[in-house]
Amino acid sequence: MSSEPPPPAQPPTHQASVGLLDTQQARDRSPSPLRGHVVPSPLPTRRTRTFSATVRASQGPVYKGVCKCFCRSKGHGFITPADGGPDIFLHISDVEGEYVPVEGDEVTYKMCSIPPKNEKLQAVEVVITHLAPGTKHETWSGHVVSS
Repeated sequence: MSSEPPPPAQPPTHQASVGLLDTQQARDRSPSPLRGHVVPSPLPTRRTRTFSATVRASQGPVYKGVCKCFCRSKGHGFITPADGGPDIFLHISDVEGEYVPVEGDEVTYKMCSIPPKNEKLQAVEVVITHLAPGTKHETWSGHVVSS
């Protein structure tokens, strides 16, 4: 039996404490489902559009046009206006009705500006009025119909 007192406890070094905190924080953080993915698009979909923008668009005039292109897997396309202006962007969330638009479909729509600069326009409340003849149309549930 020795009468010497035990050696004093050494405080952890700065590197050791930082490493301990980093691993503990990494362990406590839940993994983000968006980590490693592209940032969501800033385009205002029906879910993210403000109430005031929705009201302004619904009170606006109804325009006519023809679907220039639409990609269901990407979720967007373009409409060529009947009056001959520049093509209008179309998002999948703004298509009304049971059919997926295809090239040549006649549509009616209203317009809403795209933030942040509100320089470009987006078609909203899009309704297919006439299906393009001689094309196959798909419903949102996946059924194919020939027109």
